[in-house]
Amino acid sequence: MQKNYRVRRLVTTLLIAIVSLSMLSIDMAMNDFSFEDSSNSPTPVRTSGAEYAIDVLETLPVKGRTPKTGYARAQFSNGWARSGGCDLRNIILQRDLKDVAVDEECRVLSGTLKDPYTAKTIQFSRGSTTSGEVQIDHVVALSNAWQTGAQQLSPEQRHAFANDPLNLIATEGAANQQKSDADAATWLPSNRSFRCQYVARQIAIKDAYSLWVVPPEAAAMKQVLTRCPEQPMPTQ
Repeated sequence: MQKNYRVRRLVTTLLIAIVSLSMLSIDMAMNDFSFEDSSNSPTPVRTSGAEYAIDVLETLPVKGRTPKTGYARAQFSNGWARSGGCDLRNIILQRDLKDVAVDEECRVLSGTLKDPYTAKTIQFSRGSTTSGEVQIDHVVALSNAWQTGAQQLSPEQRHAFANDPLNLIATEGAANQQKSDADAATWLPSNRSFRCQYVARQIAIKDAYSLWVVPPEAAAMKQVLTRCPEQPMPTQ
């Protein structure tokens, strides 16, 4: 298992370099994520060498939260990264929505979101009063990251973190606002069938960027994963 962690961190280092070079890897990753109801999926069979979220959780450092002093959104990224003329918000919308209509400037005009956080079906339509109905959430919030190790990352690493497709999900705007910068101890998706996937992604992100979990957060994650001990680590 330790060898696997070292390999994943090497992959993360490569990702940081790729993100710095105009996010060239995003287009290749757009179809790699699934938000289907995990309760309808067959139970995975444990195999030798497979990585499970509950096992990786045990390897994460557990520490107290550091002060929020010095935190600013600009510490991570000055707006969305761009790739091929598209900004990352519209790239994620194209990845997560179905039946998407896109204009010549790569802006998503409409589409249908099966929201993983609430299980609602949302008809998205671009507009000054409607675009906010679907927002892009950082699975591990930037403020949370800042207080659990990201202060020690380089600006390039924080930029990669903020623009990592694994850490981004299109979701209902109200759910995103409700979550804010909460961790798993104080907020989980109301869609219970997505909680195992959600927590697994938080663990993968914290592991990849050498962040830690605070004690209540670790306990909440473990409680979720005891119901799905064979939840695999997400891959990108």
